[in-house]
Amino acid sequence: MEPIDSLPLFPLSDVVLLPEVSVPLYIFEPRYRQMTRDALAGEHRIGMVTVRPDSLEHMAGDPPVFEIGCVGRISHAQERPDGTYQILLVGEQRFRILSEEDRCEDRLYRCARVEPLIDREAQAPDEIEAQQNARRVLLELLGRLVARSANAEDHARTVAGFEQLEPARLVNALTQSISFRPIERQQLLQADSITGRFETMADLLRFRLAETGMGEPDSKPLPN
Repeated sequence: MEPIDSLPLFPLSDVVLLPEVSVPLYIFEPRYRQMTRDALAGEHRIGMVTVRPDSLEHMAGDPPVFEIGCVGRISHAQERPDGTYQILLVGEQRFRILSEEDRCEDRLYRCARVEPLIDREAQAPDEIEAQQNARRVLLELLGRLVARSANAEDHARTVAGFEQLEPARLVNALTQSISFRPIERQQLLQADSITGRFETMADLLRFRLAETGMGEPDSKPLPN
């Protein structure tokens, strides 16, 4: 796919947007109010990016961000009397930042040239088998985690509901249902396939189970 030459960037420390996942946002800083107005007057798209954890003290400026983000479409916006906005942002597609634009005099927010990223699909028999195995492992770990906080009937109903979802929908549903930390959501965003997201999410659930004394952590390093 062709690069997007100029995508507004919205860096946050506590929100990570993923494709097909929606997040409500309250826009109050002047620079992001301007960004929202410009987006609503154009293609209704902004690029959500996550601030690196070691740069949170620079939030008031232009903190370093992870290079992988997600294009978000503003599906609903309400401007309040004080000029702030309530918006609903729906994730559309992952992207990689290629370069940031120099800021012109009247633009307060950051923009970048970005490369849209397409998830690798499981096509060969061994890839399809790997995805099915990763999905099975993830559901087993989910079942163990849900069992910690639900009675037997609720546990069975919850797991059965997730089991019926096709792979992409399953990842999205779990992403919205489990309170992952921002750095963990960034791991999921950076995975370049559904199989990769299954495996990453399984690692994260192993951590959760280890924290509750039901397993040992066995996970890939967090991004930095």
